[in-house]
Amino acid sequence: MSQLPRIVVLATGGTIAGASTNPASSARYQAATVPVSTLLAAVPALQSVARVEAEQVAQVDSKDMVFSLWSTLAARVQHWSAEPDVAGIVITHGTDTLEETAMFLHLTQACPVPVVLTAAMRPSTSLSADGPLNLLDAVRVAGHPDARGKGVLVVLNQQIHAARDVTKAHTSAVDAFVSPQGGPLGFVQDELVRLARTPAHAVAAVLPVPARWPDVEIIASYAQPGRIAVDAMVAAGVKGLVVAAAGNGSVHEVLIAALKDAAAAGVAVVRSSRTGAGHVAIPPVVDPDAGVFLSAADLNPYKARLLLLVALAQEPGLAAAPDRLQALFASV
Repeated sequence: MSQLPRIVVLATGGTIAGASTNPASSARYQAATVPVSTLLAAVPALQSVARVEAEQVAQVDSKDMVFSLWSTLAARVQHWSAEPDVAGIVITHGTDTLEETAMFLHLTQACPVPVVLTAAMRPSTSLSADGPLNLLDAVRVAGHPDARGKGVLVVLNQQIHAARDVTKAHTSAVDAFVSPQGGPLGFVQDELVRLARTPAHAVAAVLPVPARWPDVEIIASYAQPGRIAVDAMVAAGVKGLVVAAAGNGSVHEVLIAALKDAAAAGVAVVRSSRTGAGHVAIPPVVDPDAGVFLSAADLNPYKARLLLLVALAQEPGLAAAPDRLQALFASV
């Protein structure tokens, strides 16, 4: 029998590490309280799947995610992926910002081995906790040869998603995560790991982890908005703004006027869509002076913000080169 793959689990907290005094409740609990050693001990089947090692990188509720933890997590991924006999890395995470952490890693990690994020919608003490199976499935995927070269992956509810595509689409259901554009990449059912397709953007044009993080914020377009938020952010020194626009990137005329002033002040402006799916049309020519702003393509506002953050951190002058920045959004 061949030796089991060596898999490293990096734990960051979240609901998967949550606990409650009432097992019947899956809504009232304290996130990020159970150590990773306890999570692993609750899944004895792991011993027949992989040689698992664990590191408690953090213990946070993911709603409170911060850039410094992303930097630490990237460093730990780089450290463990450089170990010659590590076959894959699993990251346990909270669901609230999982898609953002996954996107950050997609943008900044070359992934010589599979990097798989997993989480849970119910705490570990729940009568029907989903964390143990999600963890087992994630380890299976991380150690599977077909997972190599697929970029950062997310495994939840027996489905395998691309980090770039996945999003949380329900407040509480165990099948809360979806990939609106192309669906899951594959599935896990007991020992069977099936990756049916390769993501269109399996490996991003890897950008460096920022040493300094520019201020990039999200605003929304809706009926009769004011320009107070845009003006205040520009005055505060924001470097980028992502608009959660209506429909196909449509922005209210009041906001267009405010955003033109923001662009004139050197702020990069990107249109995404608040609809949750679809592709925002890319203009033939980006002309902020005429109110024609960058398109986030099919990235949701939160992932578009991340790309803009990392891109401006690498090259602050990109705000003055909108066509180059647009090409980056079209390619990642």
